[in-house]
Amino acid sequence: MTGPVIDAELLDRVRRRMVAGTVDVASALRAENAGIVDDTVFDRLRRDVHAELHGAGPLEPLLATPGVTDVLVNGPRSVWLDRGRGLERVGVTFPDEVAVRALAQRLAAGAGRRLDDAMPHVDAVLADGSRLHAVLPPLVPTTTLSLRVLGRRRHDLDSLVALAAMPADVAATLRDVVAARLAFVVTGGTGTGKTTLLGALLGTVDAGERLLLIEDAPELVVEHPHTVRLVTRPANVEGAGEVGLRELVRQALRMRPDRLVVGEFRGAEMVELLVALNTGHEGSAATMHANSAADVPARFAALGALAGFPAPAVTSLVASAVTVIVHLRRGRDGRRAVAEIALLDRVGDALAVVPAWSAAGGAGPGAGRLTAAIDDRAAR
Repeated sequence: MTGPVIDAELLDRVRRRMVAGTVDVASALRAENAGIVDDTVFDRLRRDVHAELHGAGPLEPLLATPGVTDVLVNGPRSVWLDRGRGLERVGVTFPDEVAVRALAQRLAAGAGRRLDDAMPHVDAVLADGSRLHAVLPPLVPTTTLSLRVLGRRRHDLDSLVALAAMPADVAATLRDVVAARLAFVVTGGTGTGKTTLLGALLGTVDAGERLLLIEDAPELVVEHPHTVRLVTRPANVEGAGEVGLRELVRQALRMRPDRLVVGEFRGAEMVELLVALNTGHEGSAATMHANSAADVPARFAALGALAGFPAPAVTSLVASAVTVIVHLRRGRDGRRAVAEIALLDRVGDALAVVPAWSAAGGAGPGAGRLTAAIDDRAAR
């Protein structure tokens, strides 16, 4: 499959008509192409021109494909997608490097961001919520685009069990963790389903609670009647106006939250949230990149260092704020599944991870402690 073949002069004429008046793509095309009488041909041309002017051009059909989570462009002849089975190369191509660069710049401009020789990389959120990252030469050999598709389907715990993401008894345990208001982090590598699982777990929160969702991009899909979403804002072209996660956490604390949720622990905002969790906001949650549950203490220490906090201080905050780790892994077959559930424990000035369950070995030494923690909270 190749990208749409559209005459450049026709595209320019259609664009000029649309800029000059209020006509839509179809009307502009009819005015420029009175000779097209076949409805099928006209409709195909209309869709292609609309994709070139407003959408993602030749990538539009890929982004609309059910199940696609990522579309990657490594140059005009190298386009890949991921729909849950690992990366697949597809036959979509661009005419040349200029066309790839033009698409990247148009998408960035549509998100209010700059992408040119002076600013050769961009990380932005598109109008439909999809995430755009693009890099221009000479930082890369050819213009490179990465598009993370916004999840369109809401998953609850039952549907994740049906997809073999976890056994039914594990889903029941996680449901109990949320109901008992134990603070937890969902960990895993890129593309393991952290955001999907977090959204499913938040969907089990009592309808009478108020959830404050704090994200870099609006990725969490939560079926809950009382959610408020705060999203970061990048700096403008003059370098002003940035609002980061750390500031949003501070603002969220003044908005009467029952639970605070950070889409991803990734920097200094971690300390703000940990302080909040130590002041009565039980049952809060976040995601974090980690290779295993055992790596979580080191990740907390590293992120705390970014905020200027010494390791003992981070240990104290984490140990009294976070109880449960839910770790996800993606298999070679592309299936995303819960791999571990563990407890965070404090041993002196260090954090220790106590396995409660694993997909490989079943119940672990922390299983009884997890049950006791759930029962203790439920009895309060």
